[in-house]
Amino acid sequence: MYLLGYDIGSSSIKAALVNAETRQPVSVVQSPATEMAMLALQPGWAEQHPETWWNHCCRATQKLLQETGVNPAEIKGIGISYQMHGLVLVDKDQQVLRPSIIWCDSRAVAIGNQAFAALGSQRCLKDLLNSPGNFTASKLAWVKVHEPEIFEKIHAFMLPGDYIAMRLTGEILITPSGLSEAIVWDFQNNRVADFVLDHFGISPRLLPTVVPTFSLQGTLTAQAAAATGLVPGIPVSYRAGDQPNNALSLNVLEPGEVAATGGTSGVVYGVVDQPEFDPASRVNSFIHVNHTEQSPRIGILLCINGAGIQYGWVRQQIAQEGVSYAAMEQLAATVGPGSDGLSILPFGNGAERMLGNREPGAQIYNLHFNRHTRAHLYRAALEGVAFSFVYGMDILRDMGLDVQVMRVGNDNLFQSRIFSQTIANLVGSRIEVVETTGAVGAAKAAGVATGVFHTPGEAMQEGKVLTTIEPALTDERYQRAYQAWSKALQTALMER
Repeated sequence: MYLLGYDIGSSSIKAALVNAETRQPVSVVQSPATEMAMLALQPGWAEQHPETWWNHCCRATQKLLQETGVNPAEIKGIGISYQMHGLVLVDKDQQVLRPSIIWCDSRAVAIGNQAFAALGSQRCLKDLLNSPGNFTASKLAWVKVHEPEIFEKIHAFMLPGDYIAMRLTGEILITPSGLSEAIVWDFQNNRVADFVLDHFGISPRLLPTVVPTFSLQGTLTAQAAAATGLVPGIPVSYRAGDQPNNALSLNVLEPGEVAATGGTSGVVYGVVDQPEFDPASRVNSFIHVNHTEQSPRIGILLCINGAGIQYGWVRQQIAQEGVSYAAMEQLAATVGPGSDGLSILPFGNGAERMLGNREPGAQIYNLHFNRHTRAHLYRAALEGVAFSFVYGMDILRDMGLDVQVMRVGNDNLFQSRIFSQTIANLVGSRIEVVETTGAVGAAKAAGVATGVFHTPGEAMQEGKVLTTIEPALTDERYQRAYQAWSKALQTALMER
């Protein structure tokens, strides 16, 4: 008996098969082999075609079945993890009306800020735990203002994972967790935030039907089965945004536990047991996967848009052709902490919430042509992202989150010893690298509603710690480098 999980990212689509009896992954594949493109028709915009996600979802599934030889009839549930905050619009025939406005698109910042002022900061923070900001509801409002001919055709708006679930089952559904990340969930009254929809002039009829995160959410259609190589009737039984799902995958479910990831964006995600918010909305609070009204579980999310995408850019544009990340790490390790005075700000992927939705851009400081080499650039790029994590985690500390231990997956920037050690040293945190991925976590989670596992915690029990990075608090070079980077950041913010 097997469980299938998808991770619908903005870089690639991953698919995983897990043996339900042993909880061990059988195989994980991705499609495409290189990163999917983003459409940037204007500065600060970022779009992708939902059909592209679906096509790669099908290819990844076919590849997975071919590699493993698993009989599709033995797959008993499908779980979906997805890039958060995107907007997908479909008409009454379930046809996509425009490319998805994805998570790192900044076009709706002004609309969200206007809503925050009009609705009142106290009401937004108390009821929504967030400013409407640059989230899904604000993006939908942008379409209403700037593309009214498209808005008139909308039958439903949804998040990227809801779209993939719709392609699998034909059902248009959403979860409370998804509504909270779209900023249309009222935490005070435990229901859809009608006052947000009313403010934007959005009819509630555009909302999908709401279902629990762990629930039977439709079954695979014959059409979807033909496209993927699966068999009809497999239940879709779980969906969640990539960061709540990443925390679940790392068995971060209870108050005080903290997860992190360094993918295209960087995230630190801590769980608390009561509604918490940042008055400045630099970090955001959403419903966690195991939240109930009786036992609240709120995920406090720090997001850094410019993370892995920055290091990927360095590899593509600066490294010699064919150089691997492992080779870059080896070369970067020949340079000491601080990169001989070179600092890089990684904020070139849209507005940064932790910087007050400002967009300072990616910048290089103190570059000397007669001193700095590719090795310095590689290390400074890694350190720049790590310093961004440290900067944001100071905000989490101010909110009372304990960051003494972080659990991270083994498929992103935390594979870099330089990156991980820099964070550990500056935060004073032990980092545990766990053998899991978002697609594996989504697969295991699919077993909860289908009765394979009794609870999410039971599903995640077998996570293996591969490596532990302990802080080395006596090396002052890290503090000096971080102070120089912070000074560069303040300079950049004053100029914008």
